[in-house]
Amino acid sequence: MSQPERVEVLILGSGEGGKKMAWHMARSGRRTAVVERKWIGGSCRNIACLPSKNEIWSARVAHLARHAAQFGTMISGPVTTDMARVRQRKRNMVEAGIARHIDLYQTTGGELIMGTGRFVAPKTLEVRLNDGGARVLAGDQVFLDIGTHAAIPSVPGLDAARPLTHIEALELDYLPSHLVVLGGGYVGLEMAQAYRRFGSRVTIIETGAQLMTREDPDVADEMQRMLSDEGIQILVAAETLNVKGRSGQEVSLTVCTPSGEQKIEGSDILAAAGRVPNTAGIGLEEAGVELDARGYIRVNERLETTAPNVWAIGECSGSPQFTHASEDDFRIIRDNLAGGNRSTRDRLVPYCMFTDPPLAHVGLSEAEAKRQGVAARVARLPMKAVRRTATTDETQGFMKVLVAASDDRILGFTMIGAEAGEVTTVVQTAMLAGLPYPNLRDAVIAHPTMAEGLGPLFSNVPAR
Repeated sequence: MSQPERVEVLILGSGEGGKKMAWHMARSGRRTAVVERKWIGGSCRNIACLPSKNEIWSARVAHLARHAAQFGTMISGPVTTDMARVRQRKRNMVEAGIARHIDLYQTTGGELIMGTGRFVAPKTLEVRLNDGGARVLAGDQVFLDIGTHAAIPSVPGLDAARPLTHIEALELDYLPSHLVVLGGGYVGLEMAQAYRRFGSRVTIIETGAQLMTREDPDVADEMQRMLSDEGIQILVAAETLNVKGRSGQEVSLTVCTPSGEQKIEGSDILAAAGRVPNTAGIGLEEAGVELDARGYIRVNERLETTAPNVWAIGECSGSPQFTHASEDDFRIIRDNLAGGNRSTRDRLVPYCMFTDPPLAHVGLSEAEAKRQGVAARVARLPMKAVRRTATTDETQGFMKVLVAASDDRILGFTMIGAEAGEVTTVVQTAMLAGLPYPNLRDAVIAHPTMAEGLGPLFSNVPAR
C-alpha cells in the first residue's frame, strides 16, 4: 500500500448528510475530501426523492388532463404520455442539481473524488478512481454516508428476469403495457400510481396482510381503496412463488393468494420490497466499524460508530430512510463536534408518501400507542368535511389525531389528503412547541385552506 494522503476530514458518500458535512468542514478551513462512487449529491438528487417526485408530478398532470372536463376544460382527442419527454424533464432537473453541487464543492474548497472506496486500515480508504488509477487517503475524522440499495426478493426466476428497481423505472422512455410491482410500501405505491396515470396497467403484489404494513389498518384500507378506484389491481397476503420471462419483454408470475394460486402476465416487473445497506465489501471490518444483525452500521445516539473518530450518517446507520433525517444527522454531529450534546433519541421525524393524495404522519400512530401502552384519545375528520375540498374536489382521505388521555398533549397526527405534508408540518410545529391541542382547535386559520380542517378535527377529540 502506498503512503496515504492525509486529510483532516474524509467522507465516504455524498448523500444529504455527507455533502452538508463536507461543505461545512471545508468552509471552516479544514482539508476535506469526499469520495463518491457515482451519484454527485446522493441518491435523493439523482435517483430517488426528487426525480421520483418530478415524474409523479408529470403523472398528476396526465391524470388532471384526462379529468379536465370535470373542471370545465374540454380536451379534444385522447390524452397520451410521451415517456421520453417525461424522462427528459426529470433529467434536466437532475443535471441542474449536479451542476449546483459541483459549484458548491468548488466554492467551499471541499475536494470531490469520483471513485469506489474500500477501507484498508482504520480511517484509511483506498479509492479506485472512476477515470483510472487509485489513491489512498487517511482522515483524522471519518464520516460514512453510504446509503442503501433496493432489495431483490429471493423468488425463483426473479433475478434472471432482471427486474426494474426505482433507478431503472425512472429511466424508462417507454410505457409498460402491464407493470407488476413487488411490494406495497412507499416506493411501490408511488410508482404504481404514477405509471397507472401514465397509462399502464398495474398490479401490486404485497406479501403482508395489508399495504404499508407499518401503518394503521384504517390508513392502509383507505390507500388501497383510492388506488383500486384508479384501476390498480392489488393483491395482499400474496406470495410470489416463481417468475418466468424477462422484464421489459414478457413476464409471468405465479402468486399464492388467500383465494388460491394465480398467474399474473405482465410486461415489466418493479422490485420495491425494501432496502439493503451498502455496507458489504467495503472493508468496514478493517476500519473497526461494527454492523448490527441487519447489516446496518452500529452507532450510538450521537451517531458515533464503534471506531474512534468515525461517524455514520443517514440510512446506513439505521436512521429513518428520509433525506430530512440524514440532514438532521449532520446537524447532530456538527453541533456535538462544537461542544453540544445532541442525540437522535426522541427526535420528531415526520414522513410523507407522495401518492395523490399524499399520506403524511408525525408522532405516534394508533398501533404504536397500543404497543407502547400509551393511553390516547383519537379523533378523525374526513377530508370532505374540510371546506377547501369543496372548491377542488379533493375529498379523498381523512385526518386523524392522537391526544394523551391524561392531559392535552398531541401525541401523533396522520393525514391522507391533499397537501398532507404541509398540514402535518403545522401539527409537528405545535408538538415541538409543546402546545396543548386546544391551541390548534381554537386557532384562527385562513379560510379556505386544508389546514383549516385542524379546527374541526381537534373539536372531535373526546373529553377527558
